[in-house]
Amino acid sequence: MSIFNGLFSSESVSEGHPDKLADRISDKILDAFLALDPNARVACETLIADQCVVVAGEFKTKRIEDFETVRASAAALVRQVLSETGYRSAATGIDPEQCEVQIRFNGQSEDINRGVDREDGVLGAGDQGLMFGYATDETSELMPAPIVYSHALVRRQAEVRKSGLLPWIQPDAKSQVTFNYVDGRPTKIEAVVLSTQHDETIELDDLRHAVGENIKNHVIPAELRSPNYRTLINPTGRFVTGGPKGDAGLTGRKIIVDTYGGAAPHGGGAFSGKDPSKVDRSAAYMARFLAKQIVARGWAKKALVQLAYAIGVAEPVSFAVETFGTAKNNALDLSSALAKEFDLRPQGIIETLNLKRPLYYPTAAYGHFGRSDITLPWESVDKV
Repeated sequence: MSIFNGLFSSESVSEGHPDKLADRISDKILDAFLALDPNARVACETLIADQCVVVAGEFKTKRIEDFETVRASAAALVRQVLSETGYRSAATGIDPEQCEVQIRFNGQSEDINRGVDREDGVLGAGDQGLMFGYATDETSELMPAPIVYSHALVRRQAEVRKSGLLPWIQPDAKSQVTFNYVDGRPTKIEAVVLSTQHDETIELDDLRHAVGENIKNHVIPAELRSPNYRTLINPTGRFVTGGPKGDAGLTGRKIIVDTYGGAAPHGGGAFSGKDPSKVDRSAAYMARFLAKQIVARGWAKKALVQLAYAIGVAEPVSFAVETFGTAKNNALDLSSALAKEFDLRPQGIIETLNLKRPLYYPTAAYGHFGRSDITLPWESVDKV
């Protein structure tokens, strides 16, 4: 809506959250395939429960040797991700060295591949679906403020853990930030929620004080806090058992965390583990790219882009732009202007954003959009 008033919340999760572990493993496998074969077809799913990791999916490579190479190294890649994330113990999370890893790789269905790698040489969409991209000038990242600050909290949680500043912090964490919006603009932060896994050695009061000082105060500016501002740190108290020991994890269960924190619609398709022929991923990146061009060019203060595709068909079946009454020039047909400038077929998207390369593993935690810590082609405004 063009004018929104009231409270709005978004959440994020750390790289050690079990669902994010699953996303990261799936994208680690994807990058391994793309490093060997840029045209690899990958649909990789990961399930984590307690001390068991199952990696499954369908795959196609030009050379069978590349397929076998990744399959043979998949278990080691899983253990590498778990170790890099910071897990060490079966009792409180998962043991990277002793956990069970099952690999279930199949070849891609010929029926699906027929629609993608078409006989006429045109790349068809890897599936049907609809994808949304969003941008808003309410932050420098052109992202909604609640998700920006939610990501910042769990990123800071990882920083103080890895640096040793708070050595009793463990990898699993969740955050939530609530903003008050007035006339469609974020004004003040009303509430911050942060739950972090921890060692048994730390007392709850000490934890809340240290997390408040070293994480929350580091991220949340004093001038943004409302008169009714409140903080909830580990509101349930003890959080020693986390990660896959505390809850199961599955690829694709954090699609709102991955995108706009609920501030924009979502088509329902997850990103992680999918090669760029899957428009769930590549077209969502393109939709963000287009929305960001609109706002960065000053055409509107906020923009929502929708793309939709049919499996095996190259041209999108629909392309729409909504600016919520913020467009600077109502006579300018934004969708027509962008469609003339950018190729919205899957191959065109892949070439515009240079997606056939192993760049996906870093995106699997802390959001796919609005990132400044890594260089992502769909975040570029070089076309402005």
